[in-house]
Amino acid sequence: MSAQEGPDDIFAGPGEKPTDQAYLANGADWEQVVAGQRERSDETIVVNVGPQHPSTHGVMRLVMELDGETVISLRPSIGFLHTGIEKNLEYRTWTQGSTFVTRANYVAGISNEAVYSLAVDKLLGITDRMPRRANQLRVLMLEVNRIASHLTGVGAGGLELGATSVQEVCLRERERCLDFTEAVTGLRMNNAYIRPGGVQNDLPEDGLDLLDELIRQLRKNLPEIGQFTLTNPIFKARMCNVAYMDLPAAMMLGCSGPVLRSTGYPWDLRKAQPYCGYENYDFEVCTADSCDAYGRFVIRLNEMDQSVNIIEQVRDELAESTGEPWRIEDPDLHWPGDLTVGPDGQGNSNEHIRHIMGESMEGLIHHFKIATQGFHVPPGEVYQAIEAPGGELGCHAVSDGGTRPYRAHLRDPGFNHVQSLPLLSEGSMLSDTIMAVASIDPVMGGVDR
Repeated sequence: MSAQEGPDDIFAGPGEKPTDQAYLANGADWEQVVAGQRERSDETIVVNVGPQHPSTHGVMRLVMELDGETVISLRPSIGFLHTGIEKNLEYRTWTQGSTFVTRANYVAGISNEAVYSLAVDKLLGITDRMPRRANQLRVLMLEVNRIASHLTGVGAGGLELGATSVQEVCLRERERCLDFTEAVTGLRMNNAYIRPGGVQNDLPEDGLDLLDELIRQLRKNLPEIGQFTLTNPIFKARMCNVAYMDLPAAMMLGCSGPVLRSTGYPWDLRKAQPYCGYENYDFEVCTADSCDAYGRFVIRLNEMDQSVNIIEQVRDELAESTGEPWRIEDPDLHWPGDLTVGPDGQGNSNEHIRHIMGESMEGLIHHFKIATQGFHVPPGEVYQAIEAPGGELGCHAVSDGGTRPYRAHLRDPGFNHVQSLPLLSEGSMLSDTIMAVASIDPVMGGVDR
C-alpha cells in the first residue's frame, strides 16, 4: 500500500468495485529494503530470523543482510510482545505492582520483584527498618532464582549448538530450583513473593529441610554441566572468539552482568552497591578475559557455584532468625491477609479470617481499605538498581503521594544487550550470530516490557 492511499481505499462503498489493497503487518522499511535489493547486482540476500521463538530467545526479529553465510548487516527488531506492564502499574496499588513486574523478565522474575520493592521501600523511608529475616528471605530467593535463570541461559546456549544434553541437564536442575520456589511461594513462576515492606510469607515448616536438600543436589549436579562442555573441542570451537566485544565497546553500549564481566571488569552491584545485606556474605565476583561467548558461558557456570555459597550462608542465618518478623511491623503497610501455604494450596490463614470476620470490626474495616485502596506512598522519585542474572536491573519509581505509582519504569539489561548484536555479529557467520544471541541471554519479556 502506498503512502498516498488511506483507509478509504481498502473498503468499497455501495456500487464501487473493491480494490486489492490491504494493510500489511511488516516492518516499517521492509519494502524499501527489498526494493533496494532488486537493484543490486551482487548476491547479497536479506533474511528474517524470527520473530518466532527458535534461535531468537523470544519474539524478536533479526533483519540480516547476508553475503553467502557472512552477516553484512544486522538490525534487531523488538516490540512484538507489547505487555504493557509499566502502564498497568499506574492503575494498581503499590503492593499489586509486584504481580506485574515479575512478568517482565519471567525467567528471573524475583529480581524484578526485588528491585521494584526496594524502590518502593526507599520512597516509604523504611529501608533501614527492614527486619533481618525479610532481607535473608529476599537474598535466598534472589539467589535460587539466579541459579534457575542461569540454567535457562546455559541450557539454551547449548541447545543452539545442537547439544541437547546440556539443555536436558540444565532443565533437570532448574526443576529442583522451581520446586523449592513453589514450596516457599506457592508458585513456580510469576511469584510476587518479594513485596514492599518485606516478603509475602515465611518459610514453610519444612523449609530448611527442603533447602538443605536443594543445596545437596546442586552441589552434586551443577559441576556436571562444565564437565562435558568446557573442554569439549567442538564446543570450544563454536564458542571461543565468537561474539567478541571488548571493555570499551561494552561500556559504550551500557552492557553489564556476565556480558561486561567477560571483558575482565569485576563490576557486580552486590559488591559495589550492596542491598538486602549482601555486604554480609562471602562470595566472589566471577570474571573472564576472553570477551567472547565462551567467557560468558564460563561466568554463568561459576556464578551458580557462588550463588550456592551465598545460599548456604543464608541457610545458617535463617536457622538463627526463626520466629522473627519477615515484614515491616506496620499495620498501615500490611497487604490484606496473613498468607499461608498448606496442603490445600495458598490462602489466608484461618486465624486471620476468624479475626476480621468474627472478632474485630476495626480489623475488617482495615482489611477492606487496604484491599481496595492500598497504602499511601510519600511524593518523590527514586532509582534503585540490583545485580540481576542478566546484569544491572534498575527501577525508576515516581510517587505523587497516592496509593498507586505515578510512574514506574524498569531498566532491563537485556534491552541494552540486544542493541549490541550488530557489533557482536556483523562480519561473522550466520551460525555465530545464533550463538551471539544465546551468549547475551535476552528474555524478550524484559526487553519489551
